[in-house]
Amino acid sequence: MSERSFSRRRRSLRFRPAGGLGAVSPKAQAEAREAREAATTPAAEPERVFDKRHEQEIERAQNVAYGLPPEGETAEPPVPAKGDFREPHPEVPERVEETEYEPIPVEAPPQGFVESLRAMAGKIVQKVQRLLKPAPKVHKEIIINVEALETRVALLENGQLEEFNIERNTQDRLVGSIFKGRVRNLEDGLKAAFVDIGFEKNAFLHYWDIIPNPFDSGVEIVERGGRKRERPRITQKDVPRLYPPGSEIIVQVTKGPIGNKGPRVTTNLVLPGRFLVLLPYADQCGISRKIENPQERQRLKKILRELNIPEGMGVIMRTAGEGQQKRYFVRDLAWLLEEWRQIEERCRTLPTPACVFQEPDLIERTVRDFLTDDVERIVVDDPRAEQRIRELIGRISRRSVSKVKLYTDPVPIFDRFGITKQLESAFARVVHLKSGGYIVVDETEALVAIDVNTGRHKLGGKDQESTILRTNLEAADEIVRQLRLRNMGGIIVLDFIDMKSRRDQQAVYQRIKEGLKRDRAKTHVLPISQLGLMEMTRQRHTESVQAAIYDDCPYCRGRGKVKSALSMSVEIQRKLTEILRRRPRDESDFQLRVLVHPQVLERLRTEDEKLLIELEKRYFGKLTFRADPSLHIEEFRVFNALTNEELAHIKPPQNT
Repeated sequence: MSERSFSRRRRSLRFRPAGGLGAVSPKAQAEAREAREAATTPAAEPERVFDKRHEQEIERAQNVAYGLPPEGETAEPPVPAKGDFREPHPEVPERVEETEYEPIPVEAPPQGFVESLRAMAGKIVQKVQRLLKPAPKVHKEIIINVEALETRVALLENGQLEEFNIERNTQDRLVGSIFKGRVRNLEDGLKAAFVDIGFEKNAFLHYWDIIPNPFDSGVEIVERGGRKRERPRITQKDVPRLYPPGSEIIVQVTKGPIGNKGPRVTTNLVLPGRFLVLLPYADQCGISRKIENPQERQRLKKILRELNIPEGMGVIMRTAGEGQQKRYFVRDLAWLLEEWRQIEERCRTLPTPACVFQEPDLIERTVRDFLTDDVERIVVDDPRAEQRIRELIGRISRRSVSKVKLYTDPVPIFDRFGITKQLESAFARVVHLKSGGYIVVDETEALVAIDVNTGRHKLGGKDQESTILRTNLEAADEIVRQLRLRNMGGIIVLDFIDMKSRRDQQAVYQRIKEGLKRDRAKTHVLPISQLGLMEMTRQRHTESVQAAIYDDCPYCRGRGKVKSALSMSVEIQRKLTEILRRRPRDESDFQLRVLVHPQVLERLRTEDEKLLIELEKRYFGKLTFRADPSLHIEEFRVFNALTNEELAHIKPPQNT
């Protein structure tokens, strides 16, 4: 069959969304818009529980309140420059309509003896299959390095670094903290209140963050039965009456102060635990949709209905609760209720404003979020931290206390476990793959661009498509790992190696989606477009590791490049020509002394000497050049050699 006839045949099988190629469902558009807003937000609450449908309206109101443009400061995404123009793939639709979200089907409990017998037989078959073909064992361990100024936590799986967190002891853990504040004033035009919580700038509280919000789409509501206490419905019109200026209010910080804006707060409090999230002011209960097994969901719902939750409160089962027994949830709920009782006690006794609950530090969050049954050990190099971890784990599971080990060797703990070398390679701009390919990671102001290259592979021959697919699949696994390690958020564009087969493109897309399931940040990914690019967003919890560890280079001002010696030679000659032309035409001796960087001076002496001599002859002047190592390579100074008067001082641009 000829290539022409084959392409004609495939053309008839091209995917066409309902309504034409340009049609995208309103729900898909809303989901993409919501994902973009969540990803471009500089900080977010640790666990997204409540719906954020009014996020854009609240952000606009906060910008107006602090004298900023309503839409905030936006940056145009840079256009990646490549050697050749990338032609779109005609076989890929212009827009791909994603399938609408459907709730996970929950199987009804078996009815009757026959169905119960079938369900039991199915469980036995699954157990036999696990015995005959056991899943590969993954060795997990948590390594904690505690120092005077910072704490670092690494999660290793079979010796490979999979998670990395760092926290400086000088940083305030503001997001997630609960404050007892006082309403200072109300702005009905902005539908917002300003709350004094003890900071220089009052916190911003929008009316939508005062009204009880419904659950986010990632949480399924679970009805517990019984008679609910009817609560009066609160609307935006009731806020000035309920919280007049001068009244006290309990709020939780959802976003820290950024630039000229103060912190943002909400009255929908969230208190996360190990397996549960306590909602002190919400009487609804739910379960995370990330738990996909229908039978497990049914079991957890039964446990949730049996928990003794105080009236007027609610809980949400976290993903970490999958496979856990009832006693762990009971213990976690008791611990959360005791913590809430202490918060209420502080609210009664402490004067306004006051912090009544501070977000736990990195060590406590690690025990809360990462300690699962499959973690074999926790190694820490500080005796005080080790004792504290033992106490924290003892509240959750006494059996797991024996997993904590104190590291006392003289070799640094991150060097001993090979984490330092992995961090150096992981945070490099170019990350090499085992197959010989590599990925290039560039963080810009507007987005993160990740490019995949074949490296040592020579494309060609019969196995070209399979080689490209294999490299892209390996790159997909490394990309999702890099997103977690570097904590990169916002808009992310992935440039995979071009694949002609739609099936191969779909395989890479599914590999990315599968790898993102273990990511605690909320993500939204789209299939590969006509241009061969995959677009995605990742919720920005905190600043990236690169932004936390590194400052812009004072030499290149964050550009990563400086002007070459040739470019500086051209600029120096241009400036000297300008100065020599301006001088009066007389017989007096005119001498110039030029201070330059040593690298630039080497270029002037070896390659541009003739040009400088011609310049002297043309304008009847004398030029003297001297090296000054303290100068920036893009900086030079021109003096009158006779009077020592500075005629020009050229510096590199300050804001680049």
